[in-house]
Amino acid sequence: MKSLPIITIVAVLFLFSSCKKALQAALDHGMDTPKKGEVVKYTISQGQHYANQNTFEPVDLDELKFTVKFDSTAIYQTIVPANQEDINKLYGFSDNNAEHQQFSARLGWNWARKSLRLYAYVYNNGERISKEITSIEIGKEYNCSIKASGEHYIFSANNLIVEMARSSKTPKAEGYKLYPYFGGDEAAPHDINIWIKDL
Repeated sequence: MKSLPIITIVAVLFLFSSCKKALQAALDHGMDTPKKGEVVKYTISQGQHYANQNTFEPVDLDELKFTVKFDSTAIYQTIVPANQEDINKLYGFSDNNAEHQQFSARLGWNWARKSLRLYAYVYNNGERISKEITSIEIGKEYNCSIKASGEHYIFSANNLIVEMARSSKTPKAEGYKLYPYFGGDEAAPHDINIWIKDL
Protein backbone atom coordinates (compact mmCIF):
# COMPACT_ATOMS: atom_id res chain seq x y z
CA MET A 1 0.00 0.00 0.00
CA LYS A 2 1.42 3.36 -1.00
CA SER A 3 1.70 6.07 1.64
CA LEU A 4 -0.14 9.32 1.07
CA PRO A 5 1.99 12.29 0.09
CA ILE A 6 2.55 14.71 2.97
CA ILE A 7 0.74 17.48 1.09
CA THR A 8 -2.42 15.33 0.92
CA ILE A 9 -2.28 14.64 4.67
CA VAL A 10 -1.84 18.34 5.43
CA ALA A 11 -4.75 19.24 3.11
CA VAL A 12 -7.04 16.67 4.75
CA LEU A 13 -6.14 17.91 8.24
CA PHE A 14 -6.73 21.52 7.16
CA LEU A 15 -10.14 20.67 5.68
CA PHE A 16 -11.13 18.69 8.79
CA SER A 17 -10.07 21.58 11.03
CA SER A 18 -11.99 24.11 8.89
CA CYS A 19 -15.11 21.92 8.84
CA LYS A 20 -14.91 21.44 12.58
CA LYS A 21 -14.71 25.22 13.12
CA ALA A 22 -17.60 25.81 10.71
CA LEU A 23 -19.69 23.17 12.46
CA GLN A 24 -18.96 24.70 15.86
CA ALA A 25 -19.86 28.16 14.55
CA ALA A 26 -23.14 26.80 13.18
CA LEU A 27 -23.91 25.13 16.50
CA ASP A 28 -23.09 28.32 18.38
CA HIS A 29 -25.18 30.58 16.10
CA GLY A 30 -28.10 31.99 18.02
CA MET A 31 -27.14 30.06 21.14
CA ASP A 32 -25.75 32.89 23.26
CA THR A 33 -27.51 32.98 26.60
CA PRO A 34 -28.55 36.39 27.96
CA LYS A 35 -26.19 37.92 30.50
CA LYS A 36 -27.35 39.56 33.73
CA GLY A 37 -28.20 43.20 33.16
CA GLU A 38 -28.61 42.71 29.40
CA VAL A 39 -32.00 43.68 27.98
CA VAL A 40 -33.16 41.12 25.43
CA LYS A 41 -35.98 41.80 22.99
CA TYR A 42 -37.98 38.61 22.43
CA THR A 43 -40.28 38.51 19.41
CA ILE A 44 -42.97 35.91 18.89
CA SER A 45 -43.64 36.13 15.17
CA GLN A 46 -47.12 36.07 13.69
CA GLY A 47 -48.37 32.50 13.37
CA GLN A 48 -45.76 31.16 15.81
CA HIS A 49 -45.80 30.00 19.43
CA TYR A 50 -42.11 30.28 20.40
CA ALA A 51 -40.04 33.44 20.68
CA ASN A 52 -37.16 33.94 18.26
CA GLN A 53 -34.69 33.68 21.16
CA ASN A 54 -35.31 30.27 22.65
CA THR A 55 -31.95 28.83 23.67
CA PHE A 56 -31.20 25.96 26.03
CA GLU A 57 -29.86 27.23 29.35
CA PRO A 58 -29.60 24.91 32.37
CA VAL A 59 -30.64 26.38 35.72
CA ASP A 60 -29.72 25.53 39.29
CA LEU A 61 -31.07 28.39 41.36
CA ASP A 62 -33.11 29.52 44.34
CA GLU A 63 -34.60 32.55 42.60
CA LEU A 64 -34.98 33.96 39.10
CA LYS A 65 -35.12 37.78 39.13
CA PHE A 66 -35.86 39.84 36.04
CA THR A 67 -37.56 42.91 34.65
CA VAL A 68 -40.18 42.81 31.92
CA LYS A 69 -41.71 45.36 29.59
CA PHE A 70 -44.42 44.93 26.95
CA ASP A 71 -45.35 47.29 24.12
CA SER A 72 -48.70 47.68 22.35
CA THR A 73 -48.16 44.40 20.48
CA ALA A 74 -49.35 42.71 23.71
CA ILE A 75 -52.89 43.80 22.78
CA TYR A 76 -54.51 41.06 20.72
CA GLN A 77 -57.83 39.42 19.91
CA THR A 78 -58.09 35.65 19.59
CA ILE A 79 -60.03 34.04 16.75
CA VAL A 80 -62.06 31.97 19.20
CA PRO A 81 -63.40 34.30 21.93
CA ALA A 82 -63.01 31.62 24.64
CA ASN A 83 -59.25 31.53 23.98
CA GLN A 84 -58.83 35.15 25.09
CA GLU A 85 -58.38 33.95 28.69
CA ASP A 86 -55.67 31.43 27.71
CA ILE A 87 -52.44 32.18 29.54
CA ASN A 88 -49.34 32.85 27.45
CA LYS A 89 -45.98 32.07 29.02
CA LEU A 90 -43.55 34.83 29.92
CA TYR A 91 -40.43 33.53 31.70
CA GLY A 92 -39.41 30.91 34.23
CA PHE A 93 -37.81 27.48 34.59
CA SER A 94 -38.44 23.77 34.61
CA ASP A 95 -37.81 22.03 37.93
CA ASN A 96 -37.04 18.68 39.55
CA ASN A 97 -34.70 17.84 36.62
CA ALA A 98 -37.81 17.05 34.58
CA GLU A 99 -39.69 18.26 31.49
CA HIS A 100 -41.49 21.57 32.04
CA GLN A 101 -44.95 20.04 31.58
CA GLN A 102 -44.18 17.86 34.59
CA PHE A 103 -42.50 20.35 36.93
CA SER A 104 -42.05 24.08 36.25
CA ALA A 105 -42.74 27.60 37.44
CA ARG A 106 -43.35 30.55 35.12
CA LEU A 107 -44.96 33.92 35.02
CA GLY A 108 -47.76 33.92 32.48
CA TRP A 109 -49.60 36.78 30.80
CA ASN A 110 -52.57 37.59 28.60
CA TRP A 111 -54.61 40.48 27.26
CA ALA A 112 -58.02 39.87 28.80
CA ARG A 113 -60.88 42.04 29.98
CA LYS A 114 -59.19 45.11 28.40
CA SER A 115 -56.05 44.72 30.52
CA LEU A 116 -52.57 43.18 30.42
CA ARG A 117 -52.51 40.61 33.22
CA LEU A 118 -49.74 38.59 34.88
CA TYR A 119 -50.19 35.12 36.40
CA ALA A 120 -48.34 32.58 38.51
CA TYR A 121 -48.25 29.44 36.36
CA VAL A 122 -47.04 26.09 37.72
CA TYR A 123 -46.82 22.41 36.79
CA ASN A 124 -46.59 19.91 39.69
CA ASN A 125 -46.44 16.23 38.73
CA GLY A 126 -48.03 17.15 35.39
CA GLU A 127 -50.90 19.09 37.01
CA ARG A 128 -51.22 22.69 35.80
CA ILE A 129 -52.25 25.40 38.26
CA SER A 130 -52.44 29.16 37.68
CA LYS A 131 -53.43 32.22 39.67
CA GLU A 132 -53.71 35.85 38.62
CA ILE A 133 -51.24 38.17 40.31
CA THR A 134 -51.94 41.64 38.94
CA SER A 135 -52.52 43.77 35.87
CA ILE A 136 -49.72 45.96 34.51
CA GLU A 137 -49.31 48.89 32.13
CA ILE A 138 -47.99 48.71 28.60
CA GLY A 139 -44.64 50.46 28.11
CA LYS A 140 -43.64 50.31 31.78
CA GLU A 141 -40.84 48.13 33.19
CA TYR A 142 -41.66 45.85 36.12
CA ASN A 143 -39.48 43.90 38.53
CA CYS A 144 -40.48 40.25 38.80
CA SER A 145 -39.17 37.12 40.47
CA ILE A 146 -39.89 33.43 40.97
CA LYS A 147 -38.40 31.79 44.05
CA ALA A 148 -38.21 28.05 44.77
CA SER A 149 -38.62 27.79 48.54
CA GLY A 150 -39.12 24.27 49.87
CA GLU A 151 -42.71 23.24 49.14
CA HIS A 152 -43.63 26.63 47.65
CA TYR A 153 -42.93 28.86 44.70
CA ILE A 154 -43.05 32.55 45.58
CA PHE A 155 -43.99 34.80 42.67
CA SER A 156 -43.49 38.55 42.77
CA ALA A 157 -44.72 41.03 40.17
CA ASN A 158 -45.51 44.72 40.50
CA ASN A 159 -44.70 44.46 44.25
CA LEU A 160 -47.41 41.84 44.76
CA ILE A 161 -46.66 38.31 45.98
CA VAL A 162 -48.43 35.03 45.27
CA GLU A 163 -47.45 31.63 46.68
CA MET A 164 -48.06 28.37 44.82
CA ALA A 165 -47.44 24.77 45.85
CA ARG A 166 -44.15 23.14 44.78
CA SER A 167 -43.92 19.34 44.54
CA SER A 168 -40.33 19.23 43.28
CA LYS A 169 -37.95 17.26 45.50
CA THR A 170 -34.77 19.11 44.54
CA PRO A 171 -33.50 21.65 47.12
CA LYS A 172 -33.11 24.28 44.39
CA ALA A 173 -34.90 24.72 41.08
CA GLU A 174 -32.99 22.39 38.78
CA GLY A 175 -33.86 22.24 35.10
CA TYR A 176 -33.73 24.69 32.21
CA LYS A 177 -34.89 28.22 31.49
CA LEU A 178 -38.27 28.78 29.82
CA TYR A 179 -38.78 31.71 27.45
CA PRO A 180 -41.78 33.63 26.05
CA TYR A 181 -44.41 31.45 24.37
CA PHE A 182 -47.79 32.39 22.92
CA GLY A 183 -50.69 30.00 23.53
CA GLY A 184 -52.86 28.21 24.43
CA ASP A 185 -54.67 26.89 21.50
CA GLU A 186 -53.86 29.69 19.07
CA ALA A 187 -50.58 31.00 17.68
CA ALA A 188 -49.61 34.68 17.83
CA PRO A 189 -52.06 36.74 15.72
CA HIS A 190 -49.28 39.26 14.93
CA ASP A 191 -45.66 39.88 15.97
CA ILE A 192 -45.46 40.30 19.75
CA ASN A 193 -42.47 42.02 21.41
CA ILE A 194 -41.36 41.50 25.02
CA TRP A 195 -38.26 42.97 26.69
CA ILE A 196 -36.71 40.95 29.54
CA LYS A 197 -33.59 41.66 31.61
CA ASP A 198 -32.11 39.13 34.05
CA LEU A 199 -31.14 40.70 37.36
